[in-house]
Amino acid sequence: MNDAMQDEFREYYKMIGLKVAYYRKLRGLTQEKLAERMGVDTSFIGQIEAVNIYKAISLDTLFRISKALDTPPHLFLKFDD
Repeated sequence: MNDAMQDEFREYYKMIGLKVAYYRKLRGLTQEKLAERMGVDTSFIGQIEAVNIYKAISLDTLFRISKALDTPPHLFLKFDD
C-alpha cells in the first residue's frame, strides 16, 4: 500500500485501534496478555491502540487479534456507530 492510500484510510486504522483497546479491556486483558496470546511484542499492541500513532495492520493481524479476543472480526470494521 502506498503512502497516499495509507493516508486516505488513516482514520479507519485509528478507529480499529480504539476498538481493539475496547474489546481487550472488555475481556479484562492487559496489552501484555493480548500480546502474549498473539505471540507479539507488547509494543506492537500499544502501537495499534495508540490514537496518536498511525499503524496500518494487515487482515492477518486483524484476524489474529479477533481470535485472541474471541471477538468476531467484523466488529473491528463496523464504523457506523
